[in-house]
Amino acid sequence: MGLTLGAIVLNVKDIGPAAEFWRQALRYGAAPDNPDFLVPPGGRPTELHLDETDRTHLDLWVDRNTSTVEAEIDRLIALGARRVEDWTYPPNADFVVLAAPDDTIFCVIG
Repeated sequence: MGLTLGAIVLNVKDIGPAAEFWRQALRYGAAPDNPDFLVPPGGRPTELHLDETDRTHLDLWVDRNTSTVEAEIDRLIALGARRVEDWTYPPNADFVVLAAPDDTIFCVIG
């Protein structure tokens, strides 16, 4: 394979607090050579989802073998995230929209 998706760049207001939130939210660690790069502990590869109507954001998939959507939402809210209350969901939505402490939007998918 010639190319693989190496990283997703997320624009944040302040790297320090954002890095702390995302390290805990994703259970990632800081890259040894640059703490602003967060790396998984050996999980599945990241997919690239193309969409013509949505803004750039992270989709966080819940591993139903180890957790539930509700438990992960509660954990993320305890870390400082909040539900985006005014989001319009499609019928039978399998996701919940949250905002990180710096208002970065992301989805938790069950």
